[in-house]
Amino acid sequence: MLAALKHSSYFYDKYKNMASPKTEEFTKKENEIAVLAKAISHPARVEILKELAKRNSCVCGEIVDVLPLAQSTVSQHLKELQKAGLISGTVDGARSCYCINQKKVEQFRDMLNSFLSKIDSNCC
Repeated sequence: MLAALKHSSYFYDKYKNMASPKTEEFTKKENEIAVLAKAISHPARVEILKELAKRNSCVCGEIVDVLPLAQSTVSQHLKELQKAGLISGTVDGARSCYCINQKKVEQFRDMLNSFLSKIDSNCC
């Protein structure tokens, strides 16, 4: 479709701009809150964080045993949490160990508290 629109620069530019996510038009803090919120947007990821916090130590492999999901699915969720920086992980051969990145979780908590405290609950 873009190739067909290139003949008309007006429509090409308009379509190209519509297709972009436009995240650059928001502040760094707004983008960071969105990335972290997306990372915890699945109940499995919330449960993984709860489990890691409950154990208060690094967990190696046992996280699969407490979730009703396949190992490959758990790995994908761990990858998303790690990509957002909420957990850190190490791989030693076939064994992976994960722990909560306490500094990032505290930073996220502070950002959310600041953000939510600015929302006027008397608006509607």
